[in-house]
Amino acid sequence: MTVTAYATPAFCDGIQYFGEAPAEMVAYLDSAAIGEGEAAISSPSDPKAVYQTMLAADALRYLTLQMTASKQSGHPGGFASVADGIAALVMLGYKNLITEVGHHAPGFYSTVFLDRSLEAMEIETVSQLCDRFRETHGLLGHLSGQIPGLLNPAGPLGQGQHFAMAGAKLNPGTLFPVTIGDGGLGEPYIMSSMAHFNTAYPQRTNFLPILVWNGFSQEHHSMVSTQSNEAMIAYWQGNGFKDVILVDAKNYDDADQSGPYVDSTAFSLKQRLAFTQAILEATDKAAKQALSGTLTVLIIKQLKGAGVHKRGAKSHNLYPGDNLDKDYIVSALQARALPAVGWDLVRTNFERSNGGPNVKTAVTESELRLANLGQFPFNEFPIGGDKQVATTAMGALVAHVGQQDSNFVVTNADGNAASGINNINQALKIVHPTTDELYFQGPNGQVYEPLSEDACAGMAAAQALFGGRSLWCSYESFAINGLPIWQTVTQAMAELRRNTPSTICLFTAGALEQGRNGWTHQRPEIENYFAAMMRNGNVFPLFPIDANSIQACYEWAVGTSNKGITITASKSPLPIRTTLAQTREALEKGAIILQETPGEKTVVFAVIGDMMLLPVLEAAETLKAAGIGSKVVGVVNPRRLYRSSDVAWETCRNGDDGFLSDSDFANLFAGDALLGVTGGTSAMLEPVMLRSSLTRDVLAWKRGETTASPGQLFTFNGLTADAIAARSKTLLLG
Repeated sequence: MTVTAYATPAFCDGIQYFGEAPAEMVAYLDSAAIGEGEAAISSPSDPKAVYQTMLAADALRYLTLQMTASKQSGHPGGFASVADGIAALVMLGYKNLITEVGHHAPGFYSTVFLDRSLEAMEIETVSQLCDRFRETHGLLGHLSGQIPGLLNPAGPLGQGQHFAMAGAKLNPGTLFPVTIGDGGLGEPYIMSSMAHFNTAYPQRTNFLPILVWNGFSQEHHSMVSTQSNEAMIAYWQGNGFKDVILVDAKNYDDADQSGPYVDSTAFSLKQRLAFTQAILEATDKAAKQALSGTLTVLIIKQLKGAGVHKRGAKSHNLYPGDNLDKDYIVSALQARALPAVGWDLVRTNFERSNGGPNVKTAVTESELRLANLGQFPFNEFPIGGDKQVATTAMGALVAHVGQQDSNFVVTNADGNAASGINNINQALKIVHPTTDELYFQGPNGQVYEPLSEDACAGMAAAQALFGGRSLWCSYESFAINGLPIWQTVTQAMAELRRNTPSTICLFTAGALEQGRNGWTHQRPEIENYFAAMMRNGNVFPLFPIDANSIQACYEWAVGTSNKGITITASKSPLPIRTTLAQTREALEKGAIILQETPGEKTVVFAVIGDMMLLPVLEAAETLKAAGIGSKVVGVVNPRRLYRSSDVAWETCRNGDDGFLSDSDFANLFAGDALLGVTGGTSAMLEPVMLRSSLTRDVLAWKRGETTASPGQLFTFNGLTADAIAARSKTLLLG
């Protein structure tokens, strides 16, 4: 059968244009370059492999453009400039692909379509690929956690490297390439996080950053577009990379293109093949070095939009009107069109690469085996006994988890010792190349301490997403810088098709403890973040009442999967008010009654926070002296206090349908008036305020100020016992 007469594969249904192979290339279309039973091409310089890699790059560009144009929406240009690199990785057998660039989503969808992973979503043809793009239960505009064969979510810039590094840490011997856009390179976190990781884990070089250096960002030139090749190489070398491999399309240009960034698809066939071979050989070298202990980066310098409808920033986005009938879309598709046999060979190569479709072979498509933790070493303190530091009590359990699970990692930017959890450092050691027992550090430690909340949250959240246990510890005030990736991962966990350990956080030293440090250390408004996310369905902010309570909270969190769990606690010694059993009950019901005082009328206090109980209980005594009764309810797990209809739990992996019933809620909060009290955001009390029919009000944090003591900060925010008692009386009178 001739190439022209080749039967069109069924998956090509929907392809609008087919092309012809150049006569001199027909000989390379007789069979797939990745042989049957093989997982990669035999040589990056094999002419057949080179030509079929070029075909694969064009196939990716074609699908990306037709998919986005079919919806007059989406981002084809950025991925188009690295399509040759992605094609090379696949042909070389490396498909655990990660990206930092959410705008490259259509290209990655095209990749897992070609290797048949999307058949798990019943996407079997190009027509279906286009139909399902940017549709509900389809292919989202940015990568999420639910797409078969794709390893990581991608949206906000500066995140992808965390997934690659977590993958490398958990899976030595497997390569994790991560594409990084030159627009995203402007994010400050990328390079610093990789530098710290390499210092902490110098043996884990099996992640491969691939800089997509195309000269443009979304709407203008990228901020690194003026750098020379020498300056860019020096930049990466200065940040610890031992080898910087740069392939510059300009060096192969025979089309007399102006400027430092050029389009390889405009070259002659001979030079296109030369450029493709250079990409293959560079990728092969970079991958082998990364896998053998050399920290390596691959830089592909090619004009944004190479081979699609427009060039530069104009190629970034499609707008209404950019449809499949527009002449510039039509001409671009026709220029990239493959012969039917070419499509068949590309699919065969992609399917065979790495041993099969990514939906079956990617590391995130199976659950990582977790170590058995055995019995937790609880230390249940007597109620009314000596005051205890809650965070320290939890630290003992964290140490136990790390001692049982060698993959476990604790991250902290501001120091565990400062948060009352130096016992974690003592037991697990800070990972550092310098051994020093005075500071509990050494090269085999499990406490990861970059001075960046983004890097801390990134490592902890990414490790959880990739199947390992972790804990992110942070001063509440500084956590804000790490929340974007934590949110990304938590949302992805809700969408996953597999179980993975919940991403757990410990936020210490609440704003009420931080008076002398001023407002810079007083950021309880981050609780608004979690309060809003509770409605996601898989987010559980926990507020332990004391040192016993926090142990039960951590025990529960470690036993869950696919959730985002935050534990907020003080580092000050505070009274013991509960048993472990009481908090276990509160974790299921949302709250527990801590104290009831009889009186002619009853004020119900819904209290969030451990330190906040001090003025509330004092106010209860003031009311008692006036003949007014009170009930102090400690809210531990506010998400349980929502109504089922308030929360999108049904759409979550392992959907948690635990909500306090109406009758139990009425009994728990029964009284004559309700006052919510918190040293954090009032938003966290929303579930209580929504459901109660009592006359009600809230006292909450307003803003930070420099004070000499926590008491003065209570006063500044109107959270004193006198203020609480006065507001209670007003409610009863109303």
